[in-house]
Amino acid sequence: MRNIINISLPQELTKIVKKEVRVGNYASVSEFFRHLLRTHELAQELEKSRREFEAGKGKTLRSLKDLR
Repeated sequence: MRNIINISLPQELTKIVKKEVRVGNYASVSEFFRHLLRTHELAQELEKSRREFEAGKGKTLRSLKDLR
């Protein structure tokens, strides 16, 4: 089930979103924002991993077999 969320953007940001859709980088405004949210979630996961690694909780891989 999908939910509808309405947002208000300043004109400058609206132009950026519409341009991205117009030039074909995204099929719709909704797709643009879904991509933005997925990118945001990935950035959060990467930041969490970075903090864990800095805290010494990271795993050092010696070969691709270590990925298992």
